[in-house]
Formats: sequence, structure tokens, C-alpha cells
Amino acid sequence: MEENVVEIDHSAKILKLLGDKTRLTMVKILDTNDCCVCEFVEIFKMSQPAISQHVRKMKDAGIVKEKRKGQWIIYSLNRESDVFPMVQSLLNHLPSQDFKLIELEEKGLRISCE
Repeated sequence: MEENVVEIDHSAKILKLLGDKTRLTMVKILDTNDCCVCEFVEIFKMSQPAISQHVRKMKDAGIVKEKRKGQWIIYSLNRESDVFPMVQSLLNHLPSQDFKLIELEEKGLRISCE
């Protein structure tokens, strides 16, 4: 099989997940920044359980990964995933979402887990 080829069924599942505007925006944000669920709650003005469910679906699909930092769980893109090249190619066509994090920082709501 060719390198970086993802089966049609699996590709359809990934594209369906990323067909959701919230998840697509989350992944674009994670392309340049790692984030905590509470930051997504602020950015999207959604409940923590709703955001957690979006993140869990993407984690189950291998699009994002998590790492624990003290009491925080920080999410990042899973760049080792078999679907990452496909996801990256999609992200290359989207506008930056960094302004959303800059707005959070200006409101003093950006989490500093360092």
C-alpha cells in the first residue's frame, strides 16, 4: 500500500468528524497551539461537557492527543497519527484561528500551565 494512504472508510470517518465547524476550528487552533478544555469552553462559549465530547471524539479518532500537566489536561494535534498528513493537508487550506487565543489572552483567560 502507498505511504500515507488512509482507507476510504477511515477517511470518511475523519472527514465527517472534521465536518463539524467547532471541531474543525479546534483542530486549526491546535495546529499552532496546545490547549486545555477550559480554553475551548471560553472560545466557543459552550459547556465543558459539550467541549469534552468534541475533544473525546477527535482523541478516539487519533486526531488529537492529551498529556497531563499537574491538574490540567493539555490537548495537541497527534502528529504521529496515520491520518495526520490528511488532516494537515486540510488545515493548510484554512485561515489561522490564532486571533481567538489572542482575544482570550487579552481577557486574561488564557491558561498558563507552565
